[in-house]
Amino acid sequence: MTRNTHPSQSPDPSANQNPSANRPTAPLQNPHRATLPTARERIQEAHLQELRAARTRRRIVVGTAVAAVLALAGGTALAIGTAGGGGSAPAAAGTGATGDPARAAGTAAPLVVPANTSGPDGTVIVYGKPDAPHTLQVFEDFRCPVCKTFEKAHGKAVQQLADEGTYRIEYHLAAFLDVNLGGRGSRTALAAAGAAANEGVDKFKQFHDVLYANQPEEREDGFGDVNRILALAEQVPGLKTEAFTKAVTDGTYAPWAAKVAEAFNGSGVTGTPTVKLDGKAVKLADGNGRVLTAEQLTAQLRQAAGGQ
Repeated sequence: MTRNTHPSQSPDPSANQNPSANRPTAPLQNPHRATLPTARERIQEAHLQELRAARTRRRIVVGTAVAAVLALAGGTALAIGTAGGGGSAPAAAGTGATGDPARAAGTAAPLVVPANTSGPDGTVIVYGKPDAPHTLQVFEDFRCPVCKTFEKAHGKAVQQLADEGTYRIEYHLAAFLDVNLGGRGSRTALAAAGAAANEGVDKFKQFHDVLYANQPEEREDGFGDVNRILALAEQVPGLKTEAFTKAVTDGTYAPWAAKVAEAFNGSGVTGTPTVKLDGKAVKLADGNGRVLTAEQLTAQLRQAAGGQ
């Protein structure tokens, strides 16, 4: 399995041969890194401890994704982790507003596919004009801090080209950080995103943006609390309907979220965020590892789309 190095930890030279990926000043880092110890020895030790813990989980739980992390891979995609097998944690009891409906639903609950989704089992959410001549695939995890940085820097530009009809956006969402770091925030947010999609694609897109704008610190697992999710839903006009609230509280779309996470794990994409236009990787940083500006990314996308 390919192992990638998490941006909030020291890079593993054997996992990434691109020298620019190992620079400690790589722009797209975990935005909360400044709060962590700065001594290289402690960072390295924390990295080794997590790798050892990941190997233990892999031996104990068959099919569990192994923790692995990276900062910048080849200048073509920015990623913070990999998803191995199933990528979802075992089901456990305990529902309710502050419990874990996503876990409680598990595989025992029936699969309910949200409206306004596509692909096998509705695992893809498409935003934009259906007849757009190009397809932009965006691979993200709601708990991924580098995805938050990507959305903050490029989200509006990416959406504008979709609104203009240059391409349609396919969202492929992951939940592997719950396995890598523990917790349930990725899955709970993903299931809630399904409830938003059921209300409408525009509602999903707005909720998607709100989640990233209010993303908690990666290891905090704040999205694991459905009360927090429901409070954020209030920022999207018309989203917090009775049906939406019930779906989030009951974990109606938790089995669907598991299917979406499985689809990501089988996609061949090793980390998030990854962006592809018509199947070809989109550069999110220049040759020196600097994040492209919105204008530079827009120019790249327009050129790749044939100047449209």
